Amino acid sequence: MNDSFRYDVGIVGLGYVGLTLATVLAEVGMKVLGVEKRKDVVDLTNAGKPHFSEAGIDEALSRVVKSGNLVSAQDFNPSAPCDVYIITVGTPLNADGKARLDMIEAASRQVAENMPDGALVILRSTVKIGTARTVVAPILEASGKSFAIAMCPERTLEGKALQELRELPQIVGADSQDVRDRAAAVFRRLTNTVVQVATLETAEIIKLVDNTYRDVQFAFANEVARVCEVYGVNAHEVIASGKLGYKRTNVPLPGLVGGPCLEKDPHILFQSARDRGIALEITQSSRLVNERQPYETVDFILAEMARRGLTDTAEIALLGMAFKGVPATDDLRGSMSLKVLDALAKARPGLRVRIYDPVVPAADLQAQVPGHTAFDSLAEAVEGASVVIIANNHPDLGRKQPIDLHELMGPKGFIYDYWNHFSNLSPAELGRSYFAVGNIKRTV
Repeated sequence: MNDSFRYDVGIVGLGYVGLTLATVLAEVGMKVLGVEKRKDVVDLTNAGKPHFSEAGIDEALSRVVKSGNLVSAQDFNPSAPCDVYIITVGTPLNADGKARLDMIEAASRQVAENMPDGALVILRSTVKIGTARTVVAPILEASGKSFAIAMCPERTLEGKALQELRELPQIVGADSQDVRDRAAAVFRRLTNTVVQVATLETAEIIKLVDNTYRDVQFAFANEVARVCEVYGVNAHEVIASGKLGYKRTNVPLPGLVGGPCLEKDPHILFQSARDRGIALEITQSSRLVNERQPYETVDFILAEMARRGLTDTAEIALLGMAFKGVPATDDLRGSMSLKVLDALAKARPGLRVRIYDPVVPAADLQAQVPGHTAFDSLAEAVEGASVVIIANNHPDLGRKQPIDLHELMGPKGFIYDYWNHFSNLSPAELGRSYFAVGNIKRTV
């Protein structure tokens, strides 16, 4: 590499957000350096192999690595600066439920050390309001170099990231028009729809509001499920019938609400508001509803087991361990299936739980969720189980009807479905031992 070589873009963090963005930018012809501290991820990336499941990324990543447009390393090369730096590192919550800043700070220091004068730095991670201005910018300023900073939040859906990076409007926030135009030019390589907003904070808030709005909607659906259950009414029927042809109502269906964004972003929003003396009651209450649902539903499952005389030696099959099934992903971050597993373990430490996921291979699942037996097929996981819990919405989990599942299960067994996979079936077709969120009226 000669001394005059420059990368078009340097991306710090090759997790889900960083690697998908790096791949698509490289596909449109930009020279991209991906910086990632995990050596195994660097090695896989340089071999053209993604470290997670995502539609289309296997082929796309292989192409851009072979073309030389995407290179990965554990740190920047001092002799090869970048014109643009994009920070995409994670911002998980710590043990106290507060958003961590250490990875943002470390990434900012890496950029500050490598960037030339005049570089554009884009923050894409989901952060507390004010992080770009009060955390990232001061670290860059301490380098003594000139720079421009923008906030361009990531908003793609896992399972459709490569597609949505080309289709979704890209939010670009900065304090001046010149900087907004520079950042917009990067994303116009991907899509013609770029939305410029007036400040860094505006862009930070947009990301938090988008995901919190969805969390609030789902929480209301889960509230509807709770009231339907105590009246012996089917919540799926209530919600589906109520919005049919009635455009003023669009309540989503109830179910587990988690994932790396929805479990975290509402917390970041109400923590940001609290820093300015504002309490966001709806946001906090919605999180409470969604976070306690696994424990409330496990209480019902255990009570039903007791009612049927199923002892602690009974085996449970937990199907669908990724945080969602549509679009399909192998991502267990923020998975509420793990919360269900935790609730079962705390209530009945002796219960044996089998785990299965349509996307995650059994060997990988075993490594990520130790202490339980993972299976590569749904039938093997269900065979002889007393309780089958369907915990995510992957279509494969709804292909075998309850009556067929019961043939594989042990005596007195029952199914609990968090996602109402079989709402199109009649009560007779559902059998005598099928329950779902919002539909726990006993039929035996």
